[in-house]
Amino acid sequence: MLAARPRPAEGRRRRLRSAWELLPEAEPHLTEWAAYFAVSAAKRAAAEAGMVRGVSAADANEILAEAETFVCTVEDLLGVPAQPQLPMDVPLAG
Repeated sequence: MLAARPRPAEGRRRRLRSAWELLPEAEPHLTEWAAYFAVSAAKRAAAEAGMVRGVSAADANEILAEAETFVCTVEDLLGVPAQPQLPMDVPLAG
């Protein structure tokens, strides 16, 4: 969404902001999603770092389900066809 609806460049540099901070400016309809994912960013980062104590299986499943819904919402707003979900049980090559 941010790439599809970029903001005009400003004369002076501003502080770096996360995508979740910028998203409501690019698409106000996604304000609640931005807030949700900004709050859950710490859990996502902990899971990516392998720190599983701070993230329960239920938390991970909720975030994954919400992310899938978010992607569908963005696809609808951009008017792009939905992408099929890849199967999770395909063995890796090698």
